[in-house]
Amino acid sequence: MQVKKQDRITKEKLTSYFKISQEALEEIKNNISKGREKEASEILEMVECYIKDAKFFQSKQDFVNALSSLAYAYGWIDCGARLKIFNVNNKKLFTSD
Repeated sequence: MQVKKQDRITKEKLTSYFKISQEALEEIKNNISKGREKEASEILEMVECYIKDAKFFQSKQDFVNALSSLAYAYGWIDCGARLKIFNVNNKKLFTSD
């Protein structure tokens, strides 16, 4: 079985996912819905931990677990957006609508 390029996690692909995750993280940090600070704090903590894990795995050249960690981070981000914990409307970054 031949592995196709789109079936691999490349450094470039991982770098792109890090960039998107960081952009989304910065946007949610700056757009916490009033009265939702406690929930936002918990989500931000989880997102930051998963991004930290992703960087650790990347440093070990373990791109599968790095990408998996970023996927978990983004899941938390999107969950907060869907639940209106973050007041975001960027359809490029979020599935909030």
